[in-house]
Amino acid sequence: MKDFLSINDCPPELLKELLRISSRLKSLYSVGSNDLCLPGKTLAMLFEKPSLRTRISFQVAMTDLGGNAIYVKPEDIGGIGKREPIKDMARVLSRYVDGIMARTFEHSTITELAAFATVPVINALTDWLHPCQAMADVLTIGEHCGELEGVKIAFIGDGNNVARSLAFACAKLGMKMVVASPAGYELDAESIRKANEISADSVRQTSDPTQAVVDADIIYTDTWVSMGQEEEKQKRCADFAGFQVNAELLKSAPRAKIMHCLPANRGLEITDEVIESPNSIMFDQAENRLHFQRALLKKLMS
Repeated sequence: MKDFLSINDCPPELLKELLRISSRLKSLYSVGSNDLCLPGKTLAMLFEKPSLRTRISFQVAMTDLGGNAIYVKPEDIGGIGKREPIKDMARVLSRYVDGIMARTFEHSTITELAAFATVPVINALTDWLHPCQAMADVLTIGEHCGELEGVKIAFIGDGNNVARSLAFACAKLGMKMVVASPAGYELDAESIRKANEISADSVRQTSDPTQAVVDADIIYTDTWVSMGQEEEKQKRCADFAGFQVNAELLKSAPRAKIMHCLPANRGLEITDEVIESPNSIMFDQAENRLHFQRALLKKLMS
């Protein structure tokens, strides 16, 4: 395992190993112990998009493992691929640091970094995939459901990068997923086809959120308006009317746990009442970003 770019690139046993390491390190650090496996190691964190959870969790994870992290904003380097080619940046950074984490707009940015870097490259988010988020989600689901095999996730909203990474995780780890989206915002057919080639009938698409949540163990939603889509906000909010996760929707799945990768727009894709309900596990989910990232850094860089 040189890089972590997509869950679809990883065999199931590797994903399960990362989850086991995550759980072990979570237990270790919860009692005040540590695993200083990255002494003297440095992670470069490249950001085209700002983030609370991604930045803090990776920086804390590197510190917890005995290493260092350098936060790099676009203006610090003249933009990724703007002042100099991505392939040049990748080779220069590889001479300075022991790993590169990037949170970018275009997925081609992360794949080019990985192609030319000689150190591990981690996809911390692109417009196409969000594998670190999905794996932290899977860790959370396992903690609350007791197992992954047979768990049903109802993803309500945009068939976006999070939905796509979750779809691949479901196919690899024995879960089922129904994506409920309005017309024009569905998860792409190619990703659904790939997931179902891995495991038959693991992912399906619908336009009916009420039908999607029936018998669901997890109800998951995400923002309707991601970074870079602000000009589309009015249209998107109109198009997603009827896809809000609220008390009425939960009547069809009263025992389902509620997840959101945050930040949440309370009153749009999800109500404040649902976020603050006993069934909400979204802050456990946010915490587990740290625990999964510790495991990933240990696996890639130690």
